[in-house]
Amino acid sequence: MGFHFQCLWILLLCLTGERLARAVQGAGGLACNWGTRSTHQLLPSIVVKLLKDNGFSKVKLFEADVGALQALGRSGIQVMVGIPNEFLAPLASSVTVAEKWVSQNVSSYISKNGVDIRYVAVGNEPFLQNYKDTFLHTTFPALQNIQAALIKAGLGRQVKVTIPLNADVYQTDSGLPSGGDFRADIHTLMMDIMKFLRDNNGVLTINIYPFLSLQADPDFPKEFAFFNNTAKPVVDGSISYTNVLDANFDTCIAALEKNGFSSLPVIIGEVGWPTDGDPNANIQDARRFNQGLVNRILAGQGTPKRSTAPEIYIFALIDEDAKSVLPGNFERHWGMFNYDGSIKYPLDTGSGKSLVPAKGVRYLARQWCVMSPDASTSDPNLAQSVNYACTYADCTSLGYGSSCGMLDAKSNASYAFNMYFQTMDQRKGACNFSGLSVTTNMDPTPTQNGQRSSCRFEIMIDLRKHEPARRSPALPAAGLREQSSYKVMMGLLVLVLVSTLII
Repeated sequence: MGFHFQCLWILLLCLTGERLARAVQGAGGLACNWGTRSTHQLLPSIVVKLLKDNGFSKVKLFEADVGALQALGRSGIQVMVGIPNEFLAPLASSVTVAEKWVSQNVSSYISKNGVDIRYVAVGNEPFLQNYKDTFLHTTFPALQNIQAALIKAGLGRQVKVTIPLNADVYQTDSGLPSGGDFRADIHTLMMDIMKFLRDNNGVLTINIYPFLSLQADPDFPKEFAFFNNTAKPVVDGSISYTNVLDANFDTCIAALEKNGFSSLPVIIGEVGWPTDGDPNANIQDARRFNQGLVNRILAGQGTPKRSTAPEIYIFALIDEDAKSVLPGNFERHWGMFNYDGSIKYPLDTGSGKSLVPAKGVRYLARQWCVMSPDASTSDPNLAQSVNYACTYADCTSLGYGSSCGMLDAKSNASYAFNMYFQTMDQRKGACNFSGLSVTTNMDPTPTQNGQRSSCRFEIMIDLRKHEPARRSPALPAAGLREQSSYKVMMGLLVLVLVSTLII
């Protein structure tokens, strides 16, 4: 049986209580990814409180975000700081650039703010096959220069280097984990990187996405993505694999063993399940997957080839409505929490504990922008208006098989209008679509059998009542998953919406 180990992108998890903290510590720590590609970000101090309230001991940032790092100071949370791919070339060109970056984004936060930085992640999936050779010649030199800069700063022992890699850097010709090896086109480069990591006490970070394995192959057995051992096992010699996470991870371990790096530490940098934007991305499957994942973490469960549980960073903490949707509309819905820190679904985190929502969040006024009762879906301006709204706001929940995919044409338009209205902070004139829209104080969220549906007509965070989010101007966002995209053209989604309205 062949596996599709293409992994482009995740989801989060949380735990609470002293007993849980002891269990997590024994299993290597509960960790998650904190992305900031949102039009309306939670105040960093609120996010750090959310992390602590839910028992997170480790967090991974995709860039040296000023607000996030300052808020993490003296929090007791261990931090992995990422360097976006776009910054690899300058770092590779000069060790002086690397020294400046380490001084500004590592040393300063450790000494002045008390941030417990444990890792620097150089790049993000830079060898992804979709990138072709874009970062092929800059990643390793950048890694070397960052390591040299950490040593010069006196942090060579305290802060480890890593490169988060997509699981497509390894493959198996036999279709079994034991046949794992690194891709032929980057094999020599991977050997150089593995040797460097081993010699400098670094770690290998791999991103694994069972959800994307399911997306990539219509014949992929869905049960193999989950952890309850109901899938038909894949037998590899004396080992029987019942889930793709174990099989994928052990393919990586086999590749390391085959090339003389059997003892190199490996972190799972991203793993999770999205809740919207695709028929396979739904609340039920996300809850099922993450509950199984949490159970493994709490139990300190390893894989057949490595009995010691790996450090796992769950993707992701919060939804991000400004991420690129090139891989799919689900990209904006990996969070265990909604954009405002509210809980998407219950999760048993052990000892009778469950997730705790964010506290101290303030919202815009309770008003929505909807299609006027007097407007007609045959109005010639409607399609263009919906197109405009979805160009500047997130309409991914309207896609086929998504949480709002069942709306009629009028509600479709109302959803698009409201998302634009909220994204624009309910500004005057933001609910003016050629006379087709009006504001209302009546919540337009649809109901099913008397219950509110999963289709949310949002009210955004009131940014004026929170401190402005600050980010490092020196570091642009990197990669398809972390790319900021406030004006993303919705492409096929818009076409589907327009055709629905016309019909």
